[in-house]
Amino acid sequence: MHHLHRVAFVVTTFIIIVILLTELPRALNPVPPSKEKVDADQRWVNTSPYWLDRQACRWMGLCGLMHLKPDPPERLGFAEEDVCTNADAMRRQSVSSALRGNVRIHMSNETRELRGVPDYVLDYAPLVHLYSEEHFWPSDIEDHIRHVMPYVDDRLLNQTEALDLASLNQLDMHPGVTFLKSNDNVECRPLWLHSAANIPIPFEDGTDEYDVDIGTSERRPLYEYSTWFDVDKEHPLHLLSYPSEQPGRGARIPPFSRRSHASLSRERHRIATRGTQNKPNEEGYSRAPATLILVDKGSGVIDAFWFFFYSYNLGQTVLGTRYGNHVGDWEHAMVRFLAGVPRAIYFSEHEGGQAYAWQAVEKRGNATQSQRPVIYSAVGSHAMYAMPGNHPYVLPFQMLKDVTDRGPLWDPSKNFRSYWYDYSAMEGEGLEPTTENPDAPTGWFHFNGRWGDQMYGLNDRRQWRLFGQYHYVAGPQGPKFKNLGRREVCQSSRCRILHSIAEGMKGSWFS
Repeated sequence: MHHLHRVAFVVTTFIIIVILLTELPRALNPVPPSKEKVDADQRWVNTSPYWLDRQACRWMGLCGLMHLKPDPPERLGFAEEDVCTNADAMRRQSVSSALRGNVRIHMSNETRELRGVPDYVLDYAPLVHLYSEEHFWPSDIEDHIRHVMPYVDDRLLNQTEALDLASLNQLDMHPGVTFLKSNDNVECRPLWLHSAANIPIPFEDGTDEYDVDIGTSERRPLYEYSTWFDVDKEHPLHLLSYPSEQPGRGARIPPFSRRSHASLSRERHRIATRGTQNKPNEEGYSRAPATLILVDKGSGVIDAFWFFFYSYNLGQTVLGTRYGNHVGDWEHAMVRFLAGVPRAIYFSEHEGGQAYAWQAVEKRGNATQSQRPVIYSAVGSHAMYAMPGNHPYVLPFQMLKDVTDRGPLWDPSKNFRSYWYDYSAMEGEGLEPTTENPDAPTGWFHFNGRWGDQMYGLNDRRQWRLFGQYHYVAGPQGPKFKNLGRREVCQSSRCRILHSIAEGMKGSWFS
């Protein structure tokens, strides 16, 4: 009898834990599922060919238990039954190889009046600490599309030519959602997913040549009391009061009114390298270009969105089981400027992010340089944080967390594609290159599809779902769908501007 009580206790405890770990994420979910998502989830559950699996998934949240296996960042060898060499993967690769060739870049001879990147945007460009033991480094979207093919509902779209950035949005002419599906089985970890050739070239002297400043007491009275935090073209800037104090002797001159030695050097560099494919190696330089998108909100407010792309997102582990993998990963930071003066910065994290007042975040620079904000990129997920360390999210008890540290320092201002974007323009318009890269392709920006595989069904050996978290999720949409026209610094209504890193450490994007 005592033995039966013990078994009953263990079973009851197990059921309670499963229910808690399954229901708590749903309760904490900042984006409750719509009816369409609920219906889609039912269809996903029905993809399992096993009745017991479907029932366990519906009633206990345990989906695909028979698929559980280790998921290391790199594959050192293949098991006997490894699908890395299966016929389907080889077929996809052969189809792609026949079409791949060289990705075409459409050069335009059209004469346009293009705008350049303001000096202050580069003066205050962020620096990114990638994780020291990262396995999936920054990628070039031009390289990425060499290794994928477009699918709609698991149907390969017929392509007569290789995909290119200039015309990628033409895939939207097909009905349905287009997914750029990997030609390779991603569990085989093909080299292009890792993008190891794009590891930033390190700063020779480490961080010693920089003054590290976590927060500053510097204030700019002329702008402090205006509505720079909530503005767009239809809601122009307002002063909450009229400061009597004007910048006087010793006040910092806004960067738009000066030409620093650094900016002049950059201009000479642009002229020298314009039209070349191989840029010189520089400290903090990565071969993978970042994407800079500038958005004019009116009233002297400019939002500078720095987008970072990775070919693979490796999810985090809970109790040795990995969740959240997907092909293609877009992350971004946004700096909001008022009259050339930085006021706040936003860090993207998973389905949301955090925003900080400019004076709150860590910066690097010295008396002769602009103070540049420092971002910490989490291992695998590449979510962006204001400080190194552990960053728990979604699941309780810090079971699921991102980890950041002071790994290789990436300077995106060394290599980037840049554009101006008018969010009020008609669909398919509004994006134009800057004078620094007048022939930069634009079609990719308007692509409505996903930059990776569709979420695998339960009939796929690679997929499972436990505690409400999926092993593999769908690839993301691109920068156009990150609410670039938003009035507030934050991407969602749950986010608010934080005024210290300590304040940011008390919660995360969902709390």
